[in-house]
Amino acid sequence: MNIEKIVITGGPSTGKTSIIEKIEKEGFLCFNEISREITLKARQQGIPQLFISDPLLFSERIIEGRIKQFKAAEEVSNPLVFFDRGIPDVVAYMDCFGQAYGDHFVESCKNYRYDHVFLLPPWKEIHESDNERYENFEEALRIHTFLEKAYTDYGYKIINVPKETVEGRVTFILNKIKNL
Repeated sequence: MNIEKIVITGGPSTGKTSIIEKIEKEGFLCFNEISREITLKARQQGIPQLFISDPLLFSERIIEGRIKQFKAAEEVSNPLVFFDRGIPDVVAYMDCFGQAYGDHFVESCKNYRYDHVFLLPPWKEIHESDNERYENFEEALRIHTFLEKAYTDYGYKIINVPKETVEGRVTFILNKIKNL
């Protein structure tokens, strides 16, 4: 069975999680964002902000988790699988913050390929910061630019998702997939 792997990406606080939750309620298999889980596990180990104290370790854990998700998606019987962020997001964030990284990050982006990438635009009206989301809106704009560049550099055709209700965005995404 050919399994289509679909990434929903965008900067912080653009509505990715709400869209993924709605797509999941529609009966599709979704892999959730793992950075919050990694941040919470680090806190349980006494590291209040792993992203700040050891950004390379944080990125290593994220890319490992996303590769596991990618491989797990290949073992399912669902024809469509959605991801809240993809492997190139890791490189985009590292580039955005000027972080050095090894070749295995680049090789991971080249070796684990998604079928479709939907990019959500920065949206000031819904942007929020919290204990796991540190970025302000200006940083979110900058991250968006690096996400767009990373996916383009790795040869993806990006599909931009309009600003509208969660339901409207999900309908847009599902209709696009049907027509691709």
